[in-house]
Amino acid sequence: MDQGNTGFVLISAALVLLMTPGLAFFYGGMVKAKSVVSMMMLSFGSMGLVGVLWVIYGYAISFSNGGTSTFIGIDGVWGIDTSFLNLDAQVKNALGDPSAMASGHPDLAFVAFQAVFAIITVALISGAIADRAKFGAWMVFAGIWVTLIYFPVANWVFNFTVTDGKITDGGWIVYNLGVHDFAGGTAVHINAGAAGLALAIVLGKRFGFSKGITQPHNVPLTLLGAGLLWFGWFGFNAGSEIAADGIASIAFINTLSAPAAAMLGWLIIEKIKHGKATSIGAASGAVAGLVAITPACDIVNPGWGLLLGVLAGALCALAIDLKFALGFDDSLDVVGIHLVGGIFGTLFIGVFGRGIGVLDSGDWHQLGAQALGAGAVLLYSFLGALVIGFIIEKTIGFRVKAEDEIAGIDTVVHGEEAYAFGGAHV
Repeated sequence: MDQGNTGFVLISAALVLLMTPGLAFFYGGMVKAKSVVSMMMLSFGSMGLVGVLWVIYGYAISFSNGGTSTFIGIDGVWGIDTSFLNLDAQVKNALGDPSAMASGHPDLAFVAFQAVFAIITVALISGAIADRAKFGAWMVFAGIWVTLIYFPVANWVFNFTVTDGKITDGGWIVYNLGVHDFAGGTAVHINAGAAGLALAIVLGKRFGFSKGITQPHNVPLTLLGAGLLWFGWFGFNAGSEIAADGIASIAFINTLSAPAAAMLGWLIIEKIKHGKATSIGAASGAVAGLVAITPACDIVNPGWGLLLGVLAGALCALAIDLKFALGFDDSLDVVGIHLVGGIFGTLFIGVFGRGIGVLDSGDWHQLGAQALGAGAVLLYSFLGALVIGFIIEKTIGFRVKAEDEIAGIDTVVHGEEAYAFGGAHV
């Protein structure tokens, strides 16, 4: 067992887990003061629910049969590789059985690393329905969506076998289509962004929906969240190499430089459009750059990473106005940042990817594969989330009452206030 790589994977997993509380802060600061507890609980609820489901069956579906998968990523009756439930074998492996150490780290280290990816993906969706969603309905949606959408998509993208540096078996997106997605541009960001768009349509617009409907109630909270997201993202991207090596180093520097450039790109657009560069814009730009570099962080040189970042920041700054042009209420710009940024980063590989992009190879095949993979995940996630969300809305109800939404939903849904000052609250 390689203790260095094992430690690297475990630390990376912890960093990615930190991203979900960071996301809660990032989202929480941008909603109304009387809805911040509800907003943050959507992220923390995802941690609790998905963490449990991952151990019970999530990993088994996502990584069924050691790399062999069908189109839908579910083999047999439910595609559950029951060998995962053989806890004796897993614990033996975790404790260092030499016969199971070909990868240099215990299997359970990788299980833990992939678990936190599932958690953050579900939590990302919640920003699209801020200020108006029931917590119980969200938890039902999260459980169904992660089971029917995320786990199969993770199988398509993350479940593969590498032999002599080449993918020789695995999920159909990376193996059959040949899509390059190092850390989850499709499985995480396009997946979550498409689902966020579907839920925004299902729940409908907030009352008084228009430009400037709400202003961030706590800017420092959002900036803190952005900082934690960026910090955790080093584990997300560099950690996806599952080894502390040169590829992880390239991913690390791109995870530093691309969001930095994206921040500048976003601020330039803000200055041109509104005459002011805002702190919320700086935070959103950094996140847009992180999203866009995720699939490409290992395959673009740092110079191209800077270009990707500045273009992604500018593009996403423009894309957040799509909701006004098209009439859907994506409260915290999940579509404008994660869906658009994820698509852009995925397609960027087809042009600028080292050795596979058009500039290096002269071949347009990779760009076509990237577009096909991105489109497949987008459609699967959007349609699945639309159906799941619609059924929940028509049965138990997904949206809170109008009067509760207007007043702020923290006390109604959770019986708590984020800021209780003076009087009986002291």
